[in-house]
Formats: sequence, C-alpha cells, structure tokens
Amino acid sequence: MSARAAEETDAVDPQPTLDAASPRASTRRYSYYVEPQTAGDRPRRFLQVMAAVLRHSAYGYWLDLYSRVSAKCSRCADVCPVYDVTHDPRDVPCYRSELILKVYRRYFTFAGMARARLGKPWELTDAHLDEMAESVYRCTACRRCTTECPLGIDHGLLTHLMRHILTEIGLAPKALVVAVREQLEGRTRNTSAIPVAAMRDTCEFLEEELVDQLGYDGVRFPVDVEGAEYAFFPAVSDFLLEADTLMGNAAVFHATGCSWTIGSGNFDGINYGLFINDRYLRRIIRQLVAEVRRLGARKIMIGECGHASRSAKDFVPVFGGPDPPEVVNCMEWTHRMLDQGRLVLNPDVITDVVTFHDPCNIARKGWIVDQPREIIRSFCRNFVEMTPSGSENYCCGGGGGTVSIDEIRAFRTGVGGKRKADQIRATGARYVIAPCANCKKQLRELVEDHGLGEVDVVGLHDLILKAIEIPGARPAAERAAAGLQAG
Repeated sequence: MSARAAEETDAVDPQPTLDAASPRASTRRYSYYVEPQTAGDRPRRFLQVMAAVLRHSAYGYWLDLYSRVSAKCSRCADVCPVYDVTHDPRDVPCYRSELILKVYRRYFTFAGMARARLGKPWELTDAHLDEMAESVYRCTACRRCTTECPLGIDHGLLTHLMRHILTEIGLAPKALVVAVREQLEGRTRNTSAIPVAAMRDTCEFLEEELVDQLGYDGVRFPVDVEGAEYAFFPAVSDFLLEADTLMGNAAVFHATGCSWTIGSGNFDGINYGLFINDRYLRRIIRQLVAEVRRLGARKIMIGECGHASRSAKDFVPVFGGPDPPEVVNCMEWTHRMLDQGRLVLNPDVITDVVTFHDPCNIARKGWIVDQPREIIRSFCRNFVEMTPSGSENYCCGGGGGTVSIDEIRAFRTGVGGKRKADQIRATGARYVIAPCANCKKQLRELVEDHGLGEVDVVGLHDLILKAIEIPGARPAAERAAAGLQAG
C-alpha cells in the first residue's frame, strides 16, 4: 500500500461514540459502538467506505474473482463447528460470504449497475447491514471452511472484510473497540490498561515466586535492556492471569541463554485489528516495531498467543518498514533449544493425561503444529491427541475476538465451542494445553459450562516450568514431590 493510499484510508475514521439510546444497539445480542446517523445513512456510508477500500487495497481482485464463481455449494457447512450445532442456513460460511458478494455485484460491477438501470434493482438496506453485523460475529474466524471449499474461496477473508467496513461506519462490538482504542490512544497503550509500574511490580513478584519454586535466585524478567536479541511481547493479559506461563517462559530463556527483554514502552502483543479493522492492524504493528527499534533489539519474540503470533508473523513484513525484524514464537525457540540439547525436561514429573489444543491462528496454515507436540512428548508420557487435530483442529469457540465479548458467553460455549468440549471430554485429559491467551479463557469457560470436571487448562510453558531442570535449582522431581505434599 502506498503512503498516499495509507493516508487516505486513515482518513476514513468515523470516531464512533457509544450511543446507548440507539434502538439498533438494543436489538443486538451484544453492545455495539454506534455512531449517530440518520435513517438510511448507514448504507450510503457502507458503500463509500467499501469503494475506498477497493480503490486502495487488493480486496477488489478477490471480490471480483469470488463473485464470478459459485459460492453456494455449502460444502463448507460440513466443517463449520457453528453450523454443526445450529444447522441454521445463516451459519453456512458461503451464505455469510454472499452478504458482501451481493453488494459487490450490485454496486461495483458493470452488469449489476446496468441491471439496476433496466429494472427494479436490489438495494442495500439497514436490514441487510444488521444481518451482516450479526452474522460476522457468529463466525469464530477459524477458517476451517477455507480448507473445504472446492473453488478456493476464502470465506474467512470475506468475513474479515465485512468486519473492517462495518467498523469504519461505527458498527463493531464495544469490547473490541474499547480495547483497541486503549492500545492506540489510551494512557497505558495496552489492551488490558496495565500501567508500566504495575507491569514492573508483576515481574518483580514473579522473580520472587520463581525463587520460592526453584530454590534458585537467578531467573530474571529484564525490562528495557538495550541491544537484546529478542524483544518479548506476550499477550498483555498474561501479566494479570497467566503467571505460570510467564514464569515458564523466563525459566526457559534463562536455562538456554536467550538474550531478551520486555519493553516498558510497549509490552502488549495483542492485535485486535486482525479481527476488526485493517487500519487498526497496521497501526498496532507499527507501534510494536517502533518499540523493537527503541530497544535496539534485532528480533520479535511472541509469547503464547495465537492471534498475536499470526498478526506479527504475517504483517510485520508488510507494515514493519524497511528491514523488518524477524518474528519468532516462543514455542519455536523452546523447540529449537530442546533439539540442540540446551533444554532439559524431566519426563517423570507430569504423569497425568495431557492433550493439546491447536490455536487456529498458528495451526491452520501448518506453521506451528509439530513443534509443541515434540516438546510435549519429550516429557509427558500420557499424551492423547484430539481428533481431528493439527491444521484440521476445531476452534475453541472464542476465535476472531469473540472471546472478549462476555455477553455472548452462552453462544460461545454452547454453540461455537461445543465440538471442542466434546473433544476434550473424549480424551479424558487432566491437562489441556492451550498456548494462546484467548483460547485459555474460552476453554476454561467451556470446562465450567459443559461440566467437564477436574480439567486444568494451562499453557505449554506452565508444564515446562514443572519439569525444567536448571543447574543450581532444586531438581524437578523434588519440586513435584513438595507440591504433592503441600496439596
């Protein structure tokens, strides 16, 4: 995208404000930011924004291609976890895609415009936009449908395009907009609104906790170290909710001699622009790369977060400027160190049944599939696979940012996540490893809502922390025995 095009598309910014009195907002299943508009104005705004997007991006090529082929065979329904539960035709991915393709054919093709002049044409209405806004957030953006379409239609791409345009006219879930605005314009510049002082306090507390667990005062959480090889960006919510994951990361980095740092200017790997808006996506990527440059780091290390990993891996090369930094997921580092013999894990500590959930954003394209499994098998004797798994996995049910919309929890766990709950139950697992902050939240709610019993949803590095052997630290077996006695 040219600099001029980026400036023009940045100018398409409705600056939506919350209108709680809007009658449209009250009819939805969850809260929206709704820009005040006159009746019938939204269709006009939608078409204006869509025209700008087509003019300044590559979406037009794909819309033109997909609009010329059949998008109604419904083969995709066979692999959609939402349709598998609802059997509602509106949940068939190609039905959802037709919502935008119909607009494109009518308003942006010669044939559509000619037919409109010759007869009574179909017109874009508020009702059509309401259906579109509802439909795109029933989808978890897992992209299983893209693997089944015989014509290669990327229904996930079309869903994302609809979300992008709807956001530009002021229609997006409040939870996602609030998080993005705090990250881009707020005081803390992160989605969980964690001040720098609180982040530093958390890191100091985790260092003390590691001393208690390991009997070893050597593992550190470095902050603002200049010239480190890796700038580390976990999902910022990990600082609030996933202490064991972060301690596991730090323990591995220490044991393997990794040169890393957390940056006080930006310590949030989350990028909800991937779910709702390309302009936000680009700005968050540039914000992330700017922090890497400030620190003088050479590479980006993303923590256990599926969408943070995918957004950085796919879009740092696009929006990261000249010579963009390399992006590595923390599991790739851990796997490499295990292969090189620089990481030692005790195979006698984790004896319960363990299964692994593949986050869609890192597994669907086959990027990170085998690496975590090889790590798990190296120290977990009772590893049971879900079926299907890997690049054909089922979504946790909270993908595409829907996990952040708490008011649709019943839908997320009862519909979107039912297939995943059935998979977990079938494994009989005690531990479900889910290397993604959003997946962890969703799966814990699944365990509760589906009555799955004594199932712990953990990160991969949570279990690694239990089994890691560090010279000078208490042996893993001794730590495990002490933990059992304390329990």
